[in-house]
Amino acid sequence: MFQHQEYPYEVIVRKEWEGSIPAVQFRIARPTNQLDKLISFYEKGLGLKRVGEFRNHEGYDGIMIGLPDSQYHLEFTQSREIMELPKPTKEHLLVFYVGDRLERDNIAERLAAIGYLETDPENPYWGRGGVTIEDPDGWPIVLMNTLGI
Repeated sequence: MFQHQEYPYEVIVRKEWEGSIPAVQFRIARPTNQLDKLISFYEKGLGLKRVGEFRNHEGYDGIMIGLPDSQYHLEFTQSREIMELPKPTKEHLLVFYVGDRLERDNIAERLAAIGYLETDPENPYWGRGGVTIEDPDGWPIVLMNTLGI
């Protein structure tokens, strides 16, 4: 449990895994109608690495990008047809914990240089040490200046 001196809440973190799942990889997949813009945002701006991609696979193009351990990554897909996509809320967050504040600021500056500026988070917690930026589809990411949970 973590209780911050200045804030009226506590964080409970469970470090030990109490179950098992036979999965060998974890992927979060999301459709888009602007794959090239997402590639630029997540690769050039954020700095994630491409771990896989496909073109014209049964009518879909896609890219998998992630952190150095490719067992955990994001996939963005685009079909030939324009799709009606769900609208994100300001609480649909993808949070990247960046321990070095200078590096967090460098990432935010790279994103700003390609047109993606900081926005206000819905939850004030993310504004304390975090920078919130919306990707090309409007989904917010947070660059949080902590070592994580």
